[in-house]
Amino acid sequence: MIALGCDHGGFALKEAIIEYFKEKGIEYRDFGCYDTKSCDYPDFGKPAALAVASGECQKGIVICTTGIGISIVANKVKGVRCALCNDPFAAKMTRLHNDANMLALGAGMIGKNMAIEILETFLNTEFSQGENHCRRIGLIEE
Repeated sequence: MIALGCDHGGFALKEAIIEYFKEKGIEYRDFGCYDTKSCDYPDFGKPAALAVASGECQKGIVICTTGIGISIVANKVKGVRCALCNDPFAAKMTRLHNDANMLALGAGMIGKNMAIEILETFLNTEFSQGENHCRRIGLIEE
C-alpha cells in the first residue's frame, strides 16, 4: 500500500496520481488534503510518513507546490527516507542507493506526465543491496 499526502498546492497532482493508481490497481491510503482550500502541509505529510515508518504502508508519496516543505516534514519521522525528485534519474538513484521509502513531488515544478514517470521509476526500482549503500543507510539511521 502507498501512503499519499499533500497540501492544497499538491491536491490536483495527488488526484491525478490517484487516478493512475486506480488504473494500475495499486492500493493506496489518502491522508489528505481533500480540496484546494489553503492548509498546512505538515498536517498531511506527517501522517503519511508515520504510516510508512510504522509499516502500515510500504512507500509514500507526498506533494506540495515545491516538494521541499513536505519532504522536510516527512524526513523528521524516524525511519523515513524521503527524496524530492524532479526527474526519473533522481528517482532511480534514490531507490538504488538510498532505499528511499518516500517520494516528494513539487506540483508547481513538474507537470502531471513527468510526475507519473518519476512515480513509476520510484515504484519500480529496487534497492541495490550494495554493501556500501547499506552501510550509509545505517549511518543515516544512527
